[in-house]
Amino acid sequence: MKKEDNIVELEVGCGVEESQCLSSDKLGEECGVFGVYDFDGTDVASTIYYGLFALQHRGQESCGIAVSDTAGPKGKVLSAKDMGLLNEAFTPEILEKLKGDIGVGHVRYSTAGSSTRENAQPLVLNYVKGTLGLAHNGNLINAPELRRELEYTGAIFQTTIDSEVIAYHIARERLNSKTVEEAVGRAMQKIKGAYSLIVMSPRKLIGARDPFGFRPLCIGKRDNAYILASETCALDTVGAQFLRDVEPGEIVTISPEKGIESDKSMCIPKEQHARCVFEYIYFARPDSYIDGMSVYNSRMLAGKFLAIDSPVEADLVVGVPESGNCAALGYSLQSGIPYGQAFVKNSYVGRTFIKPKQKSRESSVQVKLNALREAVEGKRIIMIDDSIVRGTTSDRIVHMLREAGAKEVHMRVSAPPFLWPCYFGTDVPAREQLIAYNRSVEEICNIIGADSLGYLREERLHEIVENRGICKGCFTGKYPMEPPVEDIRGEFDH
Repeated sequence: MKKEDNIVELEVGCGVEESQCLSSDKLGEECGVFGVYDFDGTDVASTIYYGLFALQHRGQESCGIAVSDTAGPKGKVLSAKDMGLLNEAFTPEILEKLKGDIGVGHVRYSTAGSSTRENAQPLVLNYVKGTLGLAHNGNLINAPELRRELEYTGAIFQTTIDSEVIAYHIARERLNSKTVEEAVGRAMQKIKGAYSLIVMSPRKLIGARDPFGFRPLCIGKRDNAYILASETCALDTVGAQFLRDVEPGEIVTISPEKGIESDKSMCIPKEQHARCVFEYIYFARPDSYIDGMSVYNSRMLAGKFLAIDSPVEADLVVGVPESGNCAALGYSLQSGIPYGQAFVKNSYVGRTFIKPKQKSRESSVQVKLNALREAVEGKRIIMIDDSIVRGTTSDRIVHMLREAGAKEVHMRVSAPPFLWPCYFGTDVPAREQLIAYNRSVEEICNIIGADSLGYLREERLHEIVENRGICKGCFTGKYPMEPPVEDIRGEFDH
């Protein structure tokens, strides 16, 4: 089948069981979303494509675009989705066939297990009131019970992703609502957890963010087109002006008749907001702003605080690409120790590359990174990374620096130790798999083979986001809402 044949009308996926097989030592996060409504009637598929390109770091497993022509037959949706990176999944011929002035796109990262095209988003739902296109970033903690409730009233699910639970609830609430945005609001009263949503109806583009604001969502404008995106860097890429963030708990409705409408009935006091702090530490691109805070500045501050709280004599400060680089620069500027490059990164290796078999001599770490002997030989190195999950990657990178001739390797981490799992869309695993669980910093240092180890102090987290409300559950075990009794992460992952 040619790629061009992947375009379908009213495409709905077929389900495959998800699993929670976390083989990487780097964190993963669930997806990026991007939506456009061009009031002038211009096709938006290429704009969505380039917007998603800027969000590719948020998901490299699969991608999709769904569009509709608001001047054409009501409810007709053209959709294309596939595995892999955007430039692998989409050709100019596919984009040319996606005709429509309203659309939504999605890039997906999953916790491995079911890398199948059918689980790609956006989801497109055909129901009695028309069609819905939905893209979701986040993770629901009450997806199993909501799913059972729907199943016992006759719903037949095509996937195991919690995004489909959201789509069904919106569709069901729409039957008794005057507008689709009212249906989204009613569905939000039922779903619990982390979600940034973009919903495409035949004549409206709707953005919604959970009341805690776990995941980012912003609004932009280019000429007579309005845009919703996970990060501001996507707006920059398509030449759009940033208007504002969607507030935690807010529903925005975009239409030619009324422009941007806002419903804040689900908003909660700012003191209760719980943004995922890892958006600032790791997930987001450094050139993005989230809720008014520069991601670059957050990482620079983290490095600065590491230098203040965990100083050590050394000759060179280096970052583990990419997210460790800004923190390393911050450490260098604060400490006065020169900043340098110690690693060469293979830019062509994504998160989904075929990992070498266990018996193979090739190391998956060395496929991605290699040490610069000329930069580190005979020197005392401070190496900054954003996190240590299991420690399997950290010990290999420390060993890599020693093999390249580093005299000493001092590791600094721009986050506190992981002690608890995450239920809100970050694949922090069960406690038993975390290297910091039941171990002291000294024990972890010995395991990874470093000369010294220092973490960002927990109290510094609020300072790196200038006292915005954040979730610290993976460090403290105190979550903004009651976590599920059973660990369902991965079972209804998206």
